[in-house]
Amino acid sequence: MAEHFWIKAGLAAAILAGLTGCAGSADVTAPVWQADQTYKFTILHTNDHHGRFWQNNHGEYGMAARKTLLDQLRTEIAAEGGTSLLLSGGDINTGVPESDLQDAEPDFKGMNLLGYDAMALGNHEFDNPLDVLRKQEAWAEFPMLSANIYDKTTGKRLFQPYQIFEQQGLKIAVIGLTTEDTAKIGNPEYIGGVEFRDPKVEAKALIAELEQTEKPDVIIAATHMGHYADGQRGVNAPGDVALARFMEPGKLDMIVGGHSQEPVCMEGPNLYNKNFKPGDACQPDQQNGTWIVQAHEWGKYVGRADFEFQNGELRMVSYDLIPVNLKKKVTLPDGSKQRVFIQDEIAQDADVKTFLQPYQEQGQEQLNVKIAQSNGKLEGDRDVVRFEQTNLGRLIAASHMARAKADFAVMNSGGVRASIEGGDITYKDVLTVQPFGNILTYTDMTGAEVLDYLNVVATKPVDSGAYAQFYGISMTVNDGKVSEVTMGDEALNPAETYRLTVPSFNAAGGDGYPKLSDHPGYVNTGFVDAEVLKEYLEANSPIDVNAFAPRGEMTYR
Repeated sequence: MAEHFWIKAGLAAAILAGLTGCAGSADVTAPVWQADQTYKFTILHTNDHHGRFWQNNHGEYGMAARKTLLDQLRTEIAAEGGTSLLLSGGDINTGVPESDLQDAEPDFKGMNLLGYDAMALGNHEFDNPLDVLRKQEAWAEFPMLSANIYDKTTGKRLFQPYQIFEQQGLKIAVIGLTTEDTAKIGNPEYIGGVEFRDPKVEAKALIAELEQTEKPDVIIAATHMGHYADGQRGVNAPGDVALARFMEPGKLDMIVGGHSQEPVCMEGPNLYNKNFKPGDACQPDQQNGTWIVQAHEWGKYVGRADFEFQNGELRMVSYDLIPVNLKKKVTLPDGSKQRVFIQDEIAQDADVKTFLQPYQEQGQEQLNVKIAQSNGKLEGDRDVVRFEQTNLGRLIAASHMARAKADFAVMNSGGVRASIEGGDITYKDVLTVQPFGNILTYTDMTGAEVLDYLNVVATKPVDSGAYAQFYGISMTVNDGKVSEVTMGDEALNPAETYRLTVPSFNAAGGDGYPKLSDHPGYVNTGFVDAEVLKEYLEANSPIDVNAFAPRGEMTYR
């Protein structure tokens, strides 16, 4: 564990002035901590849960084991005279069928059992209609925070912006912030009336307000904005580094982040430790006097940041990312490979496991039924499908094209959430790959319109969910322009009419695609994408994965 990281609380002078100037005063905002006394408190954190309430097939992570670990940590912290808060960087929704089919009820209610104190709203909290999110708010016994989400009509915030926690005489303010990219990557059908304002501007204004009204001793931002080393965010909205640099030094003590789904462990200033492995020491990022942490994804880790506060000065004593039953492969003497726990196995909490078991079992019979088989891996890994054409991206597009009787299909790579291993394919595999419930749409348009459309969509950058997978069409992309477009053996005819398919998310303008839902030739079929893929797999089993492999249809120069 890294030791003796220091941070100056920017409010120290104001706090001390308040302490000396308000003696005997009835001002309820005056600090009540004692001079020269050392206060210990700990921030525990996770992020990007994505429906992983249950352990995976290898017995890794899961909320029941996380509860056992959290209880152990809280016992240790209390024995040392400290207190703790448990925060989430958001994205509880979307990723596992057992969770998705139940609107993440096991996840939010499980978070109650684990004792979460607050969470930031993530972009995937908007994958469902707002009434589902409001239902989740009712399930949650902790605040779901975001200060930068507004109602476009009323101009008022839609969610609680912050929460004040009082522990040991310390006032800890936790503010919530959500990436502006939600407007682009959220489902436009659900967020048309929602405005996602600049979280940096909102944070600065809110902190200034809190300094006047609440006078907190410590200010923490629970964010879902992403961590990008040295602020190099590419096509993404500004993240936690940009937020920290935007603030006056010392105004924001800590950022508990999410969204980019990585362990934020630094090798040096603005430089990731790319060799970090579970169980290694982890040094969090520090920018402009603000500590920034993130605990990878799925509950694989619990982050632990231990602080000491004395006389208005805040010191990070240590930081650790604690693996939750993660495993590694080892080679046995006979040459075979086996997965073993990286650290001692953490027992599953019996009460949490018992509570979650019915949710896990519900629908299992339907989810685990075999629907098809394949002769190899269908590639949907994030670090592949967002960079190049893959057999799974093209197969999904092919299934849409067949159902819509279209000439070609477009599939955003951000909608491909996992790979499917070779062998038997289950309904659960399909729902894991396509968890969003998008609707198949098609649009009839002229060849001239198709070319305009492709000049936007086919030139989307790699390493983003907007990067498009194509089927039924070939083209050359050169210097941001599309040319040599063919379908079958025929060149694109500007005067001819063609039918293209695209998920409803993109047809409504998601990922920055041209909006098609207002086009005269637009049709929403009502068919859910996962169901379309399921039926295509069933009809074409066994699947030859090589039949969907790219063969130079997309040429980039």
